[in-house]
Amino acid sequence: MTVYTTLDSPLGELLLVGEESATANGGTALASLSMPGQKNGAVVQDGWTEDAQAFTEIASQLRSYFDGRLTRFDIEYVTSGSDFQRRVWQALEAIPYGTTLSYGEIAARIGASRAAVRAVGTAIGANPLLVVRPCHRVIGATGALTGYAAGLERKRTLLDLEDESS
Repeated sequence: MTVYTTLDSPLGELLLVGEESATANGGTALASLSMPGQKNGAVVQDGWTEDAQAFTEIASQLRSYFDGRLTRFDIEYVTSGSDFQRRVWQALEAIPYGTTLSYGEIAARIGASRAAVRAVGTAIGANPLLVVRPCHRVIGATGALTGYAAGLERKRTLLDLEDESS
């Protein structure tokens, strides 16, 4: 069953979408975290059930993150994407709070060639878990802010938040 809720944040209203978890403790696995106007962001579908209670823990962690008190999320999420996307997304999860890497550095970390930088960028752009899987920590080789599905202003907000908190 797909459940969802919305959560106010400094970035605007977040849409959290989850699936019932198959783990022993049950619960909800996060499938998507998106924002209004986000490129390829989730949209509530017929048949989804609104259930804020299903997201109590992730909502608490998100509030702590935005308050500068949490530097790493500990949540269950739905595994999706191609093998290549999952490798890129694992590399995103390994970027420490308050730091940035370039697209080329991500390519190198997953053992991809320099020519794969564009594919890395595409995989990062397909990340369904904004904020939680920190694609905002990836910048251009020159240090410039480039590409963020929810907009560069929100990317800057997240980087500034982490810079102030670290």
